[in-house]
Amino acid sequence: MSDIFDMPRDKSGEKNRKFVEALARGLDVLRAFSQQGGVLGNQDLARITGLPKPTISRMTYTLTELGYLSYSSQLEKYQLDAGVLALGYAYTSNLHVRQIAKPFMEKLATRTKVSVGLTIRERLSMIYVENCLGDDSQALRMEVGSRLPVATSAAGRAFLVGLPEDERKIFMTDLERVSGERWPEWKEGIERAVAEFSEKGFCSSLGDWDRTVNAVGVPLRLQDGRVLALNCGGPNYLINEKMALESLGPQLVHVARDILSTGV
Repeated sequence: MSDIFDMPRDKSGEKNRKFVEALARGLDVLRAFSQQGGVLGNQDLARITGLPKPTISRMTYTLTELGYLSYSSQLEKYQLDAGVLALGYAYTSNLHVRQIAKPFMEKLATRTKVSVGLTIRERLSMIYVENCLGDDSQALRMEVGSRLPVATSAAGRAFLVGLPEDERKIFMTDLERVSGERWPEWKEGIERAVAEFSEKGFCSSLGDWDRTVNAVGVPLRLQDGRVLALNCGGPNYLINEKMALESLGPQLVHVARDILSTGV
């Protein structure tokens, strides 16, 4: 994790002196639980974050004392505690666009009987901040807080195509650094999404994130400059390629326009 997000540098290339490394490391420890979930020991956290075990021990002790982690003496491992939930709830409950978008998303989900999600970027993932389900019990069920990969999901590709080209290049560089041998496939999918968005106003992920899932995505460029993404999709036995591209995609474009027309 730490090799992707080194200390930020200023325009001269020098390390940013305002950046507090200790705080960043503590947050990296918390983020590790979103990578693997469940319970993690200090050795697990050291492996995921790349931080030394003595550093991890100090971080987990401090985060436990502050109520962000809890320790199981039986398992000798840690898990997220209520302090993290309180922060997450405070964020989502005050996210204005979520409140505005939800009625529009619910209408589309009810009409199409599929899952309609609102996501926001966190590092190289997209996180659900809202998900509305249609009446079909087999709709794609993604809870608030669930993650999708930026490179291969419809939501992630929608986020990328919604960025100015120079910012997208920065993300492409970060993705290339972590992709390994997957980079040619990732790059091709993102470039295809850029062309698709230019032509149709939405982009797709047809089995690219999960071979059993077809989905489409649309960026939401807010007035404050942030870019979020709407996605819509489900299992490929319910949503074939034609339905995704000819029905769901255009409908999702209209939903995005309706949301943005409110002035968010």
